[in-house]
Amino acid sequence: MRGVTLDVHRGEVLGLLGPNGSGKTTLLRMLTGYLAPTSGRVLVAGHDTVRAPIEARRRIGYVPESVPLYSNMRVREFLTFMARLRGVSAGRLRRALEDVSERLGVAEVMDARIGTLSRGYRQRVALAQALVHEPDVVVLDEPTNGLDPRQIIETRNLIRALGGDSTFVISSHILGEMEKVAHRVAILLRGELLAICRMSETPDLEALFLSLT
Repeated sequence: MRGVTLDVHRGEVLGLLGPNGSGKTTLLRMLTGYLAPTSGRVLVAGHDTVRAPIEARRRIGYVPESVPLYSNMRVREFLTFMARLRGVSAGRLRRALEDVSERLGVAEVMDARIGTLSRGYRQRVALAQALVHEPDVVVLDEPTNGLDPRQIIETRNLIRALGGDSTFVISSHILGEMEKVAHRVAILLRGELLAICRMSETPDLEALFLSLT
């Protein structure tokens, strides 16, 4: 990454858009603390990801492109495990599970084994584990990758419904998805930030993207 400067505001959905290899996943890994920047700083809710990594990570919910779910665990068991890892206290645990299962539409499958769920439900469970501790920032890497059209629409609607409670940073190489879900879009190419545009002021994202890349 070279010379990337971004501010993401509370309750905003920011889309990272670019072709494969443009640096989207690298940027997300720096944001979540998996990679350290060689220069500059990354702040999450005011906490430096290098100088205060634990405090920064506590404020993040993360869904990578390949979601690490445990197929033999039941949904309730998995979300309980993730909640405790994220520091949700025993006194808050039951309410946290009830809230996140209702918001993500997985209440009816809480006692099902993850391996028996459809791809769409597994994606909901992945989102639920990222939200169970009520993070300030939710990071989603290609959240609709591999989903069928109905599941893509459902995931998009979930993100829209959840936006405002947390800040979302979402990567994608699909222009149509960004147009429908993001407030602003940052266009990346070969590790460089080419433009940041507000969707309400961008009548033709495709034309802008093609002109820059």
